[in-house]
Amino acid sequence: MAVIRMNALRLCLVKSTPLNVWNLSPQTHSKTTLSFPKSGLKFQTHEFSSASKTYTCTTSSDSSRTLGRLLFRQLFEKESCTYTYLLADVFHPHKPALLIDPVDKTVERDISLVKELGLKLIYAMNTHVHADHVTGTGLIKTKVPGVKSVISKASNSKADILVEAGDNIYFGDLFLEVRATPGHTLGCVTYVTGDGPDQPQPRMAFTGDALLIHGCGRTDFQGGSSHQLYKSVHSQIFTLPKDTLVYPAHDYKGFTVSTVEEEKLYNPRLAKDEVILLTPHAIFLCAFNYIFS
Repeated sequence: MAVIRMNALRLCLVKSTPLNVWNLSPQTHSKTTLSFPKSGLKFQTHEFSSASKTYTCTTSSDSSRTLGRLLFRQLFEKESCTYTYLLADVFHPHKPALLIDPVDKTVERDISLVKELGLKLIYAMNTHVHADHVTGTGLIKTKVPGVKSVISKASNSKADILVEAGDNIYFGDLFLEVRATPGHTLGCVTYVTGDGPDQPQPRMAFTGDALLIHGCGRTDFQGGSSHQLYKSVHSQIFTLPKDTLVYPAHDYKGFTVSTVEEEKLYNPRLAKDEVILLTPHAIFLCAFNYIFS
């Protein structure tokens, strides 16, 4: 087989390969403070669609209430090395909250934390269908009335809300933008905090297994494609502001957070040019087309 270098792809393997042993790399350590720009009083009608319904709510935001309105917790399940993320709008009267990538073995912990913090859990979301652990969304729904499960429509999985690229998921005055990032699986999505004067800065990207810290998810099963993964990361994640915080679904070396800028510079599988492996037959066709074109 021959190797042809083009403008994009490293074949993606299984685990991340961090370049040092700190939880936060030197490039990221000093860039993790969240802040909110000031905004005037405004009222918004928020709307997003599932496969069969449109969800709408009317909310207000005030510049005096924007600082620190996002509650954020990063939780860890040690057997599958999975991160679960808890986000909530604590300035909203009902303190609506959501969980991203909950694990069945830690559901009790997550629900207890939600109760202790006085939050109202409204969504249990997945970035994709997980092969290395059982999602906790179904179990959460049996224990917390009113919680809706969320996953991408492309995953061909069942959930209360099936999202697609461009959808926004609102919790209080805050929202997550849905970006399609297939490659690890066909249905992978990345959830990104909103872009606006009343949204947290820097932005946060919950990348699932598409982009890990100095690595990426495997692409050899569940409809995976290394070419598609490279394209997804470069078009949907690496185009975000460079200070965007990257929070993956897994880490195997003790890292907790990275940034878009850091991954573009130091990710050994995604920061370099694309590498395409061609069979002899494919090389013959390329040469034939070149000669007779």
